[in-house]
Amino acid sequence: MLKAVLLDLDNTLILFDELKYYTAYFEKLNSFFDDDFTPDELRERVVAGTMALRFNKGEKTNRQCFLDVFAKGREAESAALWERFMAFYRDAYGDIEVAVDLPDGLHPVMDRLRATGLKLVIASNPIFPVIAQEKRVRWGRLDTAWFDLFTHIENMRFVKPMADYYHQTCELIGEIPAECLMVGNDPVNDMAAALAGMKTYRTTDAELIDYASLTLTDEQRKKGPREIPVPDFEGPFAGVADVVESEMAAGRDPETLK
Repeated sequence: MLKAVLLDLDNTLILFDELKYYTAYFEKLNSFFDDDFTPDELRERVVAGTMALRFNKGEKTNRQCFLDVFAKGREAESAALWERFMAFYRDAYGDIEVAVDLPDGLHPVMDRLRATGLKLVIASNPIFPVIAQEKRVRWGRLDTAWFDLFTHIENMRFVKPMADYYHQTCELIGEIPAECLMVGNDPVNDMAAALAGMKTYRTTDAELIDYASLTLTDEQRKKGPREIPVPDFEGPFAGVADVVESEMAAGRDPETLK
């Protein structure tokens, strides 16, 4: 029986050019760190800290893992540097100009999903604090109160496409993977939910490359095609509610729902 729907955010619930977004992101972020880092050094530190999350084995939060790399050589200032990030997200992040489109049927689908009573999760790759995830949800004119959980840099210890990310998300909402559906556009990061035992729906609305996705490590790639599972369902976001309602109506054993 289906108990929860996990929803990717970027280029799933909201559609935008992530390369342009990150260019604007760093332009705004620079002003909060320009007395400590050049723009190039800041970008290098942010990218290095973010990519280090691929190797987090769950021994620390993603926030701490990121800071351990970002603040290398400046460890004594780690807390203060994080506060600068938080000031940026509070005071300037919302000013980033982003041309956002919405997938066809977004709001009617969300209304139908909410009517099911299933748990709804914003399962965006947890590389940002929750304040950023919530602001991006509002770009889609969605209410943050609709969701039972946001995965973010402070409450998660893994990132996509690790199966452990999906297991931890399930633990946080008190459900098992076999009773969850992951909805997202990324054929690797989102469809990897199948490796944890979830059903998957790959959305096809976004035509842009998901530049923000954390890629597989070389070691993961060597394991072969199992790292990129074929989705159980595929189509525009507008079709998600039909699949969810069909799965709920079937009510069969989770192992037979594919």
